[in-house]
Amino acid sequence: MSESAPARPRLATSDRTSASESGRDADVIVVGAGPAGSTTAFYLAQAGLTVLLLEKTRFPREKVCGDGLTPRAVKQLIDMGIDIDAPGWTRNRGLRVVGGGLRFELDWPELSSFPDFGLVRTRKDFDQILADNAVRAGVTLLQGVNVTGPILDERSGHVVGVTAKQDGEEVAFRSRLVIAADGNSTRLSLALGLHKREDRPMGVAVRTYFTSPRHDDDYLETWLELWDGDRLLPGYGWIFGVGDGTSNVGLGLLNTNDAFKNIDYRDLLRRWVKNMPAEWGYTEENMTGPVRGAALPMGFNRQPHYTRGLVLVGDAGGMINPFNGEGIAYAMETGRTAADTVVTALSQPTPARRERVLRAYPQVLKDAYGGYFTLGRYFVEAIGRPGVMNFATRHAMPHPRLMRFALKLLGNLTDPRGDASDRIINALSKVAPSA
Repeated sequence: MSESAPARPRLATSDRTSASESGRDADVIVVGAGPAGSTTAFYLAQAGLTVLLLEKTRFPREKVCGDGLTPRAVKQLIDMGIDIDAPGWTRNRGLRVVGGGLRFELDWPELSSFPDFGLVRTRKDFDQILADNAVRAGVTLLQGVNVTGPILDERSGHVVGVTAKQDGEEVAFRSRLVIAADGNSTRLSLALGLHKREDRPMGVAVRTYFTSPRHDDDYLETWLELWDGDRLLPGYGWIFGVGDGTSNVGLGLLNTNDAFKNIDYRDLLRRWVKNMPAEWGYTEENMTGPVRGAALPMGFNRQPHYTRGLVLVGDAGGMINPFNGEGIAYAMETGRTAADTVVTALSQPTPARRERVLRAYPQVLKDAYGGYFTLGRYFVEAIGRPGVMNFATRHAMPHPRLMRFALKLLGNLTDPRGDASDRIINALSKVAPSA
């Protein structure tokens, strides 16, 4: 993504018909108030649309995540006016990589496109911060609304609203368009026949929290070697200091290895931390909550990202980076792109022209991420082969220049016209087949 985003589209005054005047509950319904849904809703409301944001749970609520935010995600927070200097945000300088018997600290690169620092914030309140920000922009947020399916127009078959359960009662909401930001399970997408692609990688993440003196670490820490006995697994472990007296400790694994289905991930995490130094405090008695897990849909594993009045953003469309399992940055970025597309579409004078704009949305995403996600697919397929991960770790770690290149590649942190490493990564992303 380039540093300078295009000017935000806004609806002309003549295009702004209130939802109540047209018999709708909102111009756009956004299902799911995670990072993707709240970002989409924020930009839609900023452009003058009436927006209904439906969340099945109630804030505050837990979400399985490493809680680490790379400079890509930080940029999106800054652009939305989130106060990242307020209490509760913990800054970090970069990534500490552990592997092959070595430790290597890599500062986030200095780029014109992104800030040179990352953040940590627990998902227990991170999502609420974004949802509250959307509400301040004019979004109507309804919590405890469990969307059960789409409402289809009898003639066109387009989505014109959703059915839901609210306080034990069946309810219905209507709109001109619906945004599916309902995560990996994405009930709306499944109702329209959008199933997961089996040729895309899938990951799983498990994590817990420990009270620890390492809670204020200046670096996010990644361990490249996950051993299950004498078997090296495709994935990585992490230790992220939360800054509140606890560390988020977890691991992510990929389905590109035959062992994927037979691993007890929670037990693997417990066995992994038992090998940590005792002074770090990663023991059962210091755990502040249970070990929780979640699926990581990667590399556009659900397509198309628009069909019949339904727009997919974030995890619902498999928009997680296969290289590193990062999802929050791409949830917010695709939410912003979706909002731009929807605003432009709803300003068109005819249904045919609106549909033409919406049908271009999947290609916009492919142009932005398709080649890079394909490179990520090649990467995870390679490290799933026995011996490849071990070879790569031991031969890359001793070379600082190669490790800095790897940080940029795995984090998707480049400038459009940057240094030689930026140009190589950008060129590879352009020539790779689109995901």
